[in-house]
Amino acid sequence: MARSAERPDVLVVIPALNEADSVGAVVKETRAALDADILVVDDHSTDGTAAVAAAAGADVISNVFNLGVGGAMRVGFRYAARHGYPIVVQVDADGQHDPREIPALLAALQPTAEPALEPRLVIGARFAGTGSFSVPRARRWAMKLLAAYLSRLTGTHLTDVTSGFRAYNRATVELFARTYPAEYLSDTVESLVIASRVGAHVAQVPVSMRARLAGAPSQSTWRAVTYLVRVGLMLVLEVIRTRTRPEQPEVK
Repeated sequence: MARSAERPDVLVVIPALNEADSVGAVVKETRAALDADILVVDDHSTDGTAAVAAAAGADVISNVFNLGVGGAMRVGFRYAARHGYPIVVQVDADGQHDPREIPALLAALQPTAEPALEPRLVIGARFAGTGSFSVPRARRWAMKLLAAYLSRLTGTHLTDVTSGFRAYNRATVELFARTYPAEYLSDTVESLVIASRVGAHVAQVPVSMRARLAGAPSQSTWRAVTYLVRVGLMLVLEVIRTRTRPEQPEVK
């Protein structure tokens, strides 16, 4: 389906699970911050998230089952690819991401006037010198290890590989519409592994985090740490596979 020439180039995708108390404000702030279409992917909420998002002016897709953030984002990428959006920005529904910082992500995503044909993505980094953002010590330690490994893998110094505040160009949108991982937290980390495999350009810009507008995180600290450890093991296995994978014969 072709996108109308009058529509904005940017689609902001907001995955949301039971965020009725905050998603409306996030949609309104985003609309005030930049000229963009807004899609809320309601991940089978039970509290009226979809109705609040629609009333605030967003387009809404409601998942029949709970798919997690990664699954919700894959829905968003497929929607963007189907409708021809050249840029997708991912924003959380809890209000911790400041939509006024989206232009900084977009400037780093496409630094020249010429559209980039290579996959590109930009991470809004919480640990890059702007503001303060605290996490439990065990989780912070695991995140540092992941950041160190993925910095080597992508060839870019990264400090916050689990941030869900990101911008993607068309090539990356089309890639992730097919391949974006769905597991909690591994979506952000494993997506960088996928991007590195195709030679994507990865960058980060410093952003400030705010307190949640309402509610509480849907995942416990212990579960988050458990998943970070699991993702770390996945990355170790990826290194082993890469080192032991036989070279492919040259095609003549």
